[in-house]
Amino acid sequence: MINLGTESQAFARGGNRLCFFDPSDSKRCIKVLRPDRDPLTKRAQRGFPRNLKPLRYFDDNREEFLVYQQIEKSIGESAFELIPRGFGFVDTNYGRGLVSEIITDSDDKISISLKQYVWIQGVTDELNSALDRFKRRWSELGMPSRNLLLHNIVVQQDSGVIKRLVVIDGLGWSDLFPLAYWIPSIARKKAKRKVGRLPESINELIEKKTLGKDWGYHGWLDDSKREVPPN
Repeated sequence: MINLGTESQAFARGGNRLCFFDPSDSKRCIKVLRPDRDPLTKRAQRGFPRNLKPLRYFDDNREEFLVYQQIEKSIGESAFELIPRGFGFVDTNYGRGLVSEIITDSDDKISISLKQYVWIQGVTDELNSALDRFKRRWSELGMPSRNLLLHNIVVQQDSGVIKRLVVIDGLGWSDLFPLAYWIPSIARKKAKRKVGRLPESINELIEKKTLGKDWGYHGWLDDSKREVPPN
């Protein structure tokens, strides 16, 4: 069993999970369920009929692993241009943890979210070009996702120049019967619609900053948290 330490030692905290560096490989992270967001608690907060689902459906790690398996089957190697690689499960002091690649910049620091990048830099020509490439490729491959949120996309940079955008969470079709996994034309149409909403989300964020509103909860990574520890 891997001891990941206390919750405060996680380098990132999401709505349902904590992210720790993998002690055996600092270029990988281990995602674990937050103790206060266990499947039993999550199911109890759902209304009828969703609260009748088995507990396994409220385990974000399990669901993400199944999505990654399906992406490998339906899309293949090309998908990893746009998402991190996954490496399966390990046992931790928080229960089963899902291991995945950490996206880092050329200085070996963890890449910041698109939300953080836009908040700091605004919308530049360079970002627009990167967004165009990302949207085109996401649509071509028919990548499965729920609504693409700015804090679930990171901006990987090489010496300050945007290399690519990578979606680190929120993957998988939300349909009850996700035919898009097996019918590429449906997948491409749905993916194009999802990614087409990004400019609106970015404009809303810019407006929020212009009006002096609060940043929000998710997606900000302090420099101290971006440092990848040596193996």
